[in-house]
Amino acid sequence: MNRLKQIQQFLKDDHRYVFLWTSLVAMVGAWFSTQSRGPKSFLAGVYAFEVAMYWFLMAWLAVSAVALVWKLTHWKNYEETSPFTKPMAKKLERVLSFAVIAVTLVLFVDRAVMGLASIIEVALAQDKNPNDFLGSIVYMLDKSGDIIAQGALITVELAVFGTLIAFFLAILLVFLRIQEIDRSDNDFIRFLKTFGCEFAKVYSTVVRGTPMMVQAMLIYFLGFNILRNTGMTVSEIGGIWSTFVAGLVTISLNSTAYMMEVLRGGIEAVDPGQNEAARSLGLTQWQAMIKVVFPQGVKNAIPALSNELVVNIKDSSVLSVIGVLDLMFATKTVVGIHFRQIEMYVVAAAVYLCLTMVASWLLGKFAKRLSVEPAPLASVSDMTATVGTVAGTGSSEYSLDAKRREGHKHDEH
Repeated sequence: MNRLKQIQQFLKDDHRYVFLWTSLVAMVGAWFSTQSRGPKSFLAGVYAFEVAMYWFLMAWLAVSAVALVWKLTHWKNYEETSPFTKPMAKKLERVLSFAVIAVTLVLFVDRAVMGLASIIEVALAQDKNPNDFLGSIVYMLDKSGDIIAQGALITVELAVFGTLIAFFLAILLVFLRIQEIDRSDNDFIRFLKTFGCEFAKVYSTVVRGTPMMVQAMLIYFLGFNILRNTGMTVSEIGGIWSTFVAGLVTISLNSTAYMMEVLRGGIEAVDPGQNEAARSLGLTQWQAMIKVVFPQGVKNAIPALSNELVVNIKDSSVLSVIGVLDLMFATKTVVGIHFRQIEMYVVAAAVYLCLTMVASWLLGKFAKRLSVEPAPLASVSDMTATVGTVAGTGSSEYSLDAKRREGHKHDEH
């Protein structure tokens, strides 16, 4: 009802849009009218009524064309001279515009919805794969839909658990990455901080600089060879180091590198005065980071962090190279059974799109609950979106030393 009221208000505010948008709707309805009827068509017995609907749409297109020509030839004084701007004409236009929408909806249901129902009914009754595109999709989903569903479930599991594990690993690594030498640190603490920071840098560089597909193969076969050298049999190794476990490890380690950089950008976007104020109150560097800086930095980075889940849903498709029964592997399996490639890859694309759209919607709701702006969907390789600019803050990433220098200059002034 709210959407209908919005449409009514939209048409009431500016009648010029009545012809613009409903003429497009009328063209769609006329196109549906020219399509062949299916066995379940409810307009088959009322041919004269359907012809009347078709010519009604064509008449509306003609009127819209006249209104457009009048607008082009009377550009400056259209409102004063056009017969379409009269009060009675506006009311009639609004009524007829809703009639155009209603007629188009009727034709859509008759041709598209009922036609699809006919295709599904025929495909389900077939003993072999039909030749038509939609019928073949319906037939294969009926025969092998459980494989696709299982693959989609495993894809979601890999993405969700991999992202959660990566988040906690990224918290650990980002602490190592942002460590700075304090005057009160002894030589051993200085060594640990330096080693931890350099380790985090090297890890981020290596992981972000190599493809996930290569990482998956290295992780899986390296783990397999290590367990094989212990004397375990192939079946015993499979019970411990399955392709699912290897895929989960791959996604977790890969996402950790990107999430670490996102977290670092969020932490460095926090006003350095927050850290200095905490230190002036007697908190140690670690306590100031844990209690003051880090909570604010995580909130800044939440939109970009949550988008990693959407990215992992798509990027998990590369794990099929090591035999993980994800959505991509399931699609290849069904293709091998029925020997129809395009149809099944279209299904896989539709499932991936649905999964990412649902994930984006849920993450948007989550971001609003935390009063942060959702970040635009970006690839894991788009470091400008995930690192260069902290989502929801509009702050570019730069070092804490640079921030401190700016703060000191401000104090001097």
